[in-house]
Amino acid sequence: MRLAAHQPQYLPWLGFFDKMDRVDLFAILDTVQYKKNEWQNRNRIRTADGWQWLTVPVHYRYPMSLREVAIDDSSAWRRKHREALRTHYGRAPHAATLLEPLLSLLERPVENLTDLNVQSIRLLAARLGVSTPIVLASSLEGLPDGADARLIALCRRLGCDAYLAGAGGQDYMDLRAYRDAGIEVAFQAFRHPVYRQVYEGFEPGLSAVDFLANCGSSSFGRVRELREAAA
Repeated sequence: MRLAAHQPQYLPWLGFFDKMDRVDLFAILDTVQYKKNEWQNRNRIRTADGWQWLTVPVHYRYPMSLREVAIDDSSAWRRKHREALRTHYGRAPHAATLLEPLLSLLERPVENLTDLNVQSIRLLAARLGVSTPIVLASSLEGLPDGADARLIALCRRLGCDAYLAGAGGQDYMDLRAYRDAGIEVAFQAFRHPVYRQVYEGFEPGLSAVDFLANCGSSSFGRVRELREAAA
């Protein structure tokens, strides 16, 4: 059994779902510390000028965990996100099947950032055909604080003897600790597909919303084909 883990992101990019698709279980690290100006409360969509952020405002005090971060609904961010999605993807080939559930998600009165992110992850994963079971770290008691110790404990608790890390993990993971624990570590090598977007040119690294709106729910096979070609 292979495990991967990641912080819950808002409307994640394709690489997030490629990682999820490669494993048997996917852990959402909602107990780790929230980081400002990263992907936990924002992501990017395509526009005529390139791309723009969709940012969820939050109430945050250092050193809150992701599970503790509340959404700040004092502004009309939900309406602005819905309007941006309609404006920039309303004419996309597969907008009709994507926008309705996505806009409906953004209308729900969710108060916690992790809950919103997990809902967006589940929605996009289902649309992409990624069916890997998801486990929340907060559902498991007594996980250690250290990054490597936490991941090793997750593998043990969930009965996994292999772990898939992000490509950058080679720079900071203590691989000897995993070997000593009997856990095989591999690293993700994601190849981004190039596809026709609503506007001229191609912007990589956007929310998976862009891929789904332009290519449709049956197109995640392109990501898998690139993965197999690189193997």
